[in-house]
Parts: sequence; C-alpha cells; structure tokens
Amino acid sequence: MEKEKIRCLIIGSGPAGYTAAIYAGRANLAPVLYEGIQPGGQLTTTTDIENFPGYPQGIPGQDMMEDLKKQAARFETDIRPGTVTAVDLSAAPYRVTVEDRETVDADTLIIATGASARYLGLADEQKYAGMGVSACATCDGFFYRRKRVAVVGGGDTACEEALYLSGLASHVCMIVRKPYLRASRVMQQRVFDTPGIEVLFEHNTVGLFGENGVEGAHLVRRQGMPDEAPVDIAIDGFFLAIGHTPNSGIFKPWLETDRDGYIVTRPGTPCTHLPGVFAAGDVADPVYRQAVTAAASGCKAAIEAERYLMMKKNTINTGI
Repeated sequence: MEKEKIRCLIIGSGPAGYTAAIYAGRANLAPVLYEGIQPGGQLTTTTDIENFPGYPQGIPGQDMMEDLKKQAARFETDIRPGTVTAVDLSAAPYRVTVEDRETVDADTLIIATGASARYLGLADEQKYAGMGVSACATCDGFFYRRKRVAVVGGGDTACEEALYLSGLASHVCMIVRKPYLRASRVMQQRVFDTPGIEVLFEHNTVGLFGENGVEGAHLVRRQGMPDEAPVDIAIDGFFLAIGHTPNSGIFKPWLETDRDGYIVTRPGTPCTHLPGVFAAGDVADPVYRQAVTAAASGCKAAIEAERYLMMKKNTINTGI
C-alpha cells in the first residue's frame, strides 16, 4: 500500500473544502484534497443558486462548484478523486486511508465531508431531483414564489421550513405521517397560527407525478389502517425536512460528536480537541447548513491550519 506525507489534507469538495483549499494553497501549504463520493458536494444537485455572493444573476450549482474547483487548482491544490475509508487520529501525523489502496500521513487535517439530507427512499425523489424536489427551503424556496409546495416532516426543522416557505409560496402543505407534530410547542403554535399552511396528519407520501417537473404528490391517508385511502395533491415543489445525517462516521472513534453526529468544535472556530485537526462546513454545522457559511468555515479552517503549522515550526526551531 502506497504512503505519502503531506502538510495539509482536505477531505471533501463542497464549498468548505474548496474554500479551505484556496486559502491553504495561497498560504503555500501545498494542500491535497480528496473529492469524496460526490465531487462538488450537495450543491451539484441544486439548479440555480442565487444567495451566494458574487453571482448577481444566479448560477447553477454544478457551475459554481466548478468555479471553486478551478480557483483551488489555480493555487496548486492537488485535487484527487477518491473516498477516504478509514482514519487513524491517535497521533500526529494523522493517517488517512483512501479506498483501501493508499495511505496519507498529514500534519494537518481539514474535515469537510458535509451532511447528507435524509430522503424517503422513493424512486421519484431521484427522478425529480432539481425539478421540484429539494431538501433546503432556504436554498430553493425563492423559486416557488406564489406557487404551491409541500413539506414532509413533523419536527422543528419541518415547521421552520414551512414557516419560511409560507412567506414565499401561495400555499404550504405539511405532510405528517403521525397524528401530531413532534416539534416544540412554540413551533407548533406558529404553524397553526400562520395563514396558508395546511397540515395533513396521518399521511404518507408514496410517489410524485408530473411531466417536466413535480406537479403533484401521491399520498396515502392512514396507511395500513382499515380506512386507508389514496389522496393526490397538486404541488409545484416537494421539500424534504426529515433531517440530515452528517458524514462523520469514520471520525467518531477519534473526535467528539453531538448526539446527531455533528463534529464538535471549539465555539466560534473550526478547531476540534485534536491539535491540527479541523472540521468545516455542514459536518460540524447543525444550524445553518448554507453554502456561504460552509465557505466561511473552510476559510477559518485553513487559517487555523497555517497557524498550527507555523507554531509547530517555531517550537521546533526554538527547541521548546
């Protein structure tokens, strides 16, 4: 198995990873970046992005990520295909295994593996990806102004998404499989008090339909009960709000995570409890999960990596 030693290793190629690479490259850290299983991250599945600074006319997600990749490459980031399958963070330099074929020893490690939206598992979710199906109301809600949309879920996140969309869409339908909302009392009351939000309790989504995009959803009311009945609703957008899963699994034996799996960092920084190991973007952000906040955290991670290496160098030079 091949092995090499590098100064700065970045895992993940979303806004956090590429921004970290840009800053690390400009700092002459000779960064190596592994793209992961989804090069470009979640934004590559988004149609137009209109809330990222610098693109006044908006830009397709795939194109924006290509721009970030080119900018990282311009500053001599070694961008490689491949997925990290194992890590050993017991001591520095930190050892990373890529697809069981090679290992890398890294002086600093920036984890930018993101978080994956949870889906219902319907084939139609893939069929209509970018054509009416979304897992981020803040990202895509703007495109559904004065249209009818549905939000799947009954927790705080679903209520927040429904409330946000109610300020844009003409009608918001919450599809809730249970006979009650799991959200906090405050969030429940806000939903019930907001005109334009309809809650369909005890409904399950079984499919979507439409010619050139989502035009409606196939539901089943009280699925599995004697009075089970099919229900079709007309919608233009279908928003998943049943949570995200941070891509932190291989790091859990070494790093502290919260109860949902998000990597815990020192407040206001990308620093984990391990010196030289940083977490940026959605893998450490259960709150905002936006491209711009991910990019900002990638910037912080690269700056902290540079500071760490400089401090280490000075310590060696002074013999402390």
